[in-house]
Amino acid sequence: MGNPDVTILLEALGTGESGAAERLFQAVYDELRAMAASKMRSERANHTLQPTALVHEAFVRLVGNQEQLTHRAQFFGAAARAMERVLVDHAREKAALKRGGDRECVTFDDIRDPGTQSHPGGKLGVIEVHDTLNKLEAEDPDLAHVVRCRYFLGMNLEEIAEVSGVSLSTVRRQWAFARAWLYDALGESDTGDQT
Repeated sequence: MGNPDVTILLEALGTGESGAAERLFQAVYDELRAMAASKMRSERANHTLQPTALVHEAFVRLVGNQEQLTHRAQFFGAAARAMERVLVDHAREKAALKRGGDRECVTFDDIRDPGTQSHPGGKLGVIEVHDTLNKLEAEDPDLAHVVRCRYFLGMNLEEIAEVSGVSLSTVRRQWAFARAWLYDALGESDTGDQT
């Protein structure tokens, strides 16, 4: 998965080098686009936000953010948060327009297994997922990072381990704990997917 030049491009962006943002965008676009497409598959079929628009909006927020991103894992963690904010803002805008009706919803299984829609149970709005992740982040930022990468970027555990620079067994433990925490926080029951 990956382009080793991301860290170098982030350094160039941090120093204000001319054209660094464009080069970074070109270097990560395909990867971000694939992640956005994976995430959008778990959204409702008639969603008005397309993966390309999600990538572009998230990237604009990343580059416009004053946060100094210095390495690949940090960049993709920030990308997950930016995509989350775009989806939440979009959901809030739609909810405001419709005064609470027809909210964008996902099943909680989408958090456990991005891209699936087979869960017949209750639906959670993107806003509820976002708010719950913020609570998790306050308790353990690493766990929230794993969930954001799975849910908002559609990454598997191996990819998360790679971009985070930790072992796969560490990510598996983090994922199991985060999933249990989220199920408890949202009043769901965990069925135990480890992929």
